[in-house]
Amino acid sequence: MTKIRKHVGCGVLLAAMVYAAAAVAHEKHGGYSAGEPGDPKKPAREIVVLMNEMDYTPATIEVKRGEQVRFVVRNVGTEAHEFLLATTAENLKHSEAMKKNPDMEHDEPNGLRLDPKKSGEILWKFTKAGTFEYSCLIPDHRDYGMTGHVTVR
Repeated sequence: MTKIRKHVGCGVLLAAMVYAAAAVAHEKHGGYSAGEPGDPKKPAREIVVLMNEMDYTPATIEVKRGEQVRFVVRNVGTEAHEFLLATTAENLKHSEAMKKNPDMEHDEPNGLRLDPKKSGEILWKFTKAGTFEYSCLIPDHRDYGMTGHVTVR
């Protein structure tokens, strides 16, 4: 009986450690390369982004460096989708982590996951020039073309 308890206890401990490591790795993934969370006390341009089955509308957005944008993201599709704003390289790396942990929850100001027919908002200030990507990192969605781009001038 003692050996069984020891094995069960070790299994529970190992599972907790794996979950904690995945959570920490996920939290550190961001880095906010595309800017920083916006200030709700300051004005923002509103951009509505629709998520459908394997695409975004609009798929390209242009903003000015220093501009603050309120993304109103609506999932008009029939399955859950994500909107994660980062560099392409960061999203590709995060996509691989999502394949290992497809139920990973996002608690980051540059991303959200929405069930069908739900909406959410991201308030973002673009502090860096360049081209950034928003994509759905639910396994296979990005591979099927669910990406969009923000060009910051």
